[in-house]
Amino acid sequence: MTTPTTPTAPPSPPARGRRRGPSRIGRAASRAAALQRPRVLLALLLLLALTCVMLLDGYLRAEVGGDERVRTGASASDVPDDVLDGGPILTFPGGQATTVSVPDKTIALTFDDGPDPTWTPQVLDILDEYDVPGTFFLVGSMISRHPGIVRDLVEQGNEVGVHTFTHVDLSYQSEARVTREIEQTQLALAGAAGITTTLFRAPYSSETNAIDDYSWPVYQNLGEDGYTSVFIDTDSDDWKRPGVSKIVEWATPEDDEGASVLFHDAGGERSQTIAALPKYIEKMKAKGYTFTTVSGAMADQQSPQQEADQQSQQQQQQQESQQPGGGRQPEQSGGGLQAAHHKATGATLYEGKALVAAVAVAEWTVPALSVGLVIVGVAVMGRFAMMLVLARRHHRQRNRRRFSWGPPVTGPVSVVVPAYNEKECIEATLRSLARSTHPVEIIVVDDGSTDGTAEIAESLGLPGVRVVRQANAGKPAALNNGVRHARYDIVVMMDGDTVFEPDTVRHLVQPFADPAVGAVAGNAKVGNRRTLIGAWQHIEYVMGFNLDRRMYDLLRCMPTIPGAIGAFRREAVLQAGGMSDDTLAEDTDITIALHRAGWRVVYEEHARAWTEAPGSLGQLWSQRYRWSYGTMQALWKHRRSLTDKGPSGRFGRVGMPLVVLFQVVTPVFAPLIDVFTVYSMVFVDFRAALLAWLAVLGVQLVCAAYAFRLDREKYRYLLMMPLQQLAYRQMMYLVLIHSCVTALTGGRLRWQKLKRTGEVGTPAGNG
Repeated sequence: MTTPTTPTAPPSPPARGRRRGPSRIGRAASRAAALQRPRVLLALLLLLALTCVMLLDGYLRAEVGGDERVRTGASASDVPDDVLDGGPILTFPGGQATTVSVPDKTIALTFDDGPDPTWTPQVLDILDEYDVPGTFFLVGSMISRHPGIVRDLVEQGNEVGVHTFTHVDLSYQSEARVTREIEQTQLALAGAAGITTTLFRAPYSSETNAIDDYSWPVYQNLGEDGYTSVFIDTDSDDWKRPGVSKIVEWATPEDDEGASVLFHDAGGERSQTIAALPKYIEKMKAKGYTFTTVSGAMADQQSPQQEADQQSQQQQQQQESQQPGGGRQPEQSGGGLQAAHHKATGATLYEGKALVAAVAVAEWTVPALSVGLVIVGVAVMGRFAMMLVLARRHHRQRNRRRFSWGPPVTGPVSVVVPAYNEKECIEATLRSLARSTHPVEIIVVDDGSTDGTAEIAESLGLPGVRVVRQANAGKPAALNNGVRHARYDIVVMMDGDTVFEPDTVRHLVQPFADPAVGAVAGNAKVGNRRTLIGAWQHIEYVMGFNLDRRMYDLLRCMPTIPGAIGAFRREAVLQAGGMSDDTLAEDTDITIALHRAGWRVVYEEHARAWTEAPGSLGQLWSQRYRWSYGTMQALWKHRRSLTDKGPSGRFGRVGMPLVVLFQVVTPVFAPLIDVFTVYSMVFVDFRAALLAWLAVLGVQLVCAAYAFRLDREKYRYLLMMPLQQLAYRQMMYLVLIHSCVTALTGGRLRWQKLKRTGEVGTPAGNG
């Protein structure tokens, strides 16, 4: 029987030789697809940006690209003797290696490994109190993390030098790595204090007699670039924490000689250094010593010829363009004590500021993400535990021998089948309904199909089947049309690609014996599970959807009745205003509306429906994108449920927070958990990260195995779960991020039609 609601003339075939243009729906779909591409790109760029932030933070902490090798005992046969036996300041005027000693009764007080937010400010306070300048050899990564300390250090009149960016032994590094270490440190200095410097001290260096054949070429190359390499005469060995008196004793030069003295203002616990420094300064001043910077010591020792060579070198540098790495301008930014400083300008200055800004973002973002991920991880584990406990309780409660919803529901019901271009599936769907053990009337609402769906439904000649035709208006309109034509008080809604078992309808309608029940969610099963994508979705349906529904049922806050199988009181649907097209998830929308109207929504595990899951990644993306975005729309539409009072507000008080936390917030953060895991495996501790990942996978396997047991499914599909976690889950997370970006940018989507194959012709059983 056919009931047309909108008379339409059958479409005439296109004229021969004339190409038929795209339909209105096709044009709309093309426009929608074009609009979504930038949002997909934006979502991927967002994830890429967060990954880059993590890599930057790891690089700053020497987790990425770190190299802890330190060379010892190498030959020094290629190093000139006058360098090995010379002073602690090594320059290359005119390409000739020259060493400079600190004048007698003079101390060049140097500090390595800073700046440190705890110890460096205390060192600066002591130097300021005693009116003593210092020369600080700074690590670039620390400069970029603590730029304010560097500014204070320079403004106080101290001198700074390069101590590489990540504190690596340069004798092991390539020329490109050496250049990068120097350039990045100079950029950090430019961004922090607006200067660059010509002073350099290599990590793990000491006196000049420790230069070997591997490090000598490094000093030569840097000398050709205008750098002055600074070594030491006297080492306080404060890093050993030998005690204050020992630090003072070991830092004191012999026989009133001048010295380049080494302390540390970072790199460990430096309380002994802080205690020793005032005593050392007082002792040396009492012995008649003066304190200066490295540049000050060089100025005191330079001969007229050396001064002329230095002026010539500066004039040559003035003619060269400023480079990001060298970053050195002849224009000095300070007096004689800061002669090594040069004002940063141009690209060096702005690149440096950009580096400091990026590091500031990483310094804030990564710890915040870490805290957030810990919270999410705890929440996810809590959810797993809650699902297992409540699912077990639900199963035991509903499968007791004496459990009953009330008197058996035996009256006929209406089954509404909205169909749009379902020629591959509609026959199997209707024949499965015709075998129902419960009396049904079947209403097929043809939503403007162009493939002969309505004609196929009519040609079957099945009893109790009515075909209602309408112009294409979307699934919600088709469902509402079916409800209007329904003759009975209970309406079952299903998709046109779904197959019911003979007892499905009978099981599905029994909860309506309870007058408080307004709707029932059935148990949707993946029929085409023999493919890899189908098997992954099968795991998701059994574990994710059905365990969730058991939990939400007991909590009385079921968020969604699946479109593939759900039953409603006709009165409840009409009271809620029918199926709305305000969102793309009309099933979630109507479910929440029923909650707010005071109706109870329950889950019937024995009412099984076999549906055809998307067969390709593209179709899967489209379906889940619509689901995710539609769920967000429905939650936003019903946001006022948070303030509803009484039983109708239960969804807002319990369901809404759970859905937002576990279906939006947690999945959005989940890719970052995986990124953190991969990052930890590659750069931190592979074994610990792998064990943590396996532990989480083990918990998920336990949950999945229990879900399969409750649904009496074969366990063999769980063998695909590790691969599902590596591939399928990542795609679902990206879909959700894409949906979030669409929601934030105000995009809208149309209801989408997936391509069907019709392979779910009969129930797939439990195999």
